[in-house]
Amino acid sequence: MSLTASTMLPLGTPAPDFHLPEVVYGNNISLDTFADQKALLVMFICQHCPFVKHIQTELARLGNDYSSDDLGIVAISTNDAEKYPDDAPVSLKAMAIKLGFNFPLCYDETQETAKAYTAACTPDFFVFDAERKLAYRGQLDDSRPSNGKPVTGEDLRAAIASVLANNPVTIEQKPSIGCNIKWKPGNEPSYFG
Repeated sequence: MSLTASTMLPLGTPAPDFHLPEVVYGNNISLDTFADQKALLVMFICQHCPFVKHIQTELARLGNDYSSDDLGIVAISTNDAEKYPDDAPVSLKAMAIKLGFNFPLCYDETQETAKAYTAACTPDFFVFDAERKLAYRGQLDDSRPSNGKPVTGEDLRAAIASVLANNPVTIEQKPSIGCNIKWKPGNEPSYFG
């Protein structure tokens, strides 16, 4: 595990499109899936990372808390499943069912979607506004597996609330911290390392 921070993609960046299978039902998910939603949360997660395990209940709670709001949510796992079988689609499916995710969890086998978003760590969060421009990229909250702070989702929830209310999101955003994405050998992006 290599402790890694978000790349902090520039605010205002348009959401890159993607076409990925979700792991529970096999449906194809893309930006168009969320076309009727006012805001979109894209999360890069995995199953084996201790940073994701630390917040996984909060991720499920986010889905439940915003289920009646105008927020689309998609989680994407992009880790090399050959070297990390806990992050293979069958394992991700079990995770999504166990945690009761009510949003799609997709698998990015080529890792091209992660690269398009400049995702660097798990977890990595991106909130896009109604025009699908990046309004927030950063941490869930200040909690980490070993710092004793409670998992609240405070930073991410504040950003979502601002976007849903048509208010600007603070530009003071702290990067997410977690395990580095497990790139396939030879597929590491230029921003890795």
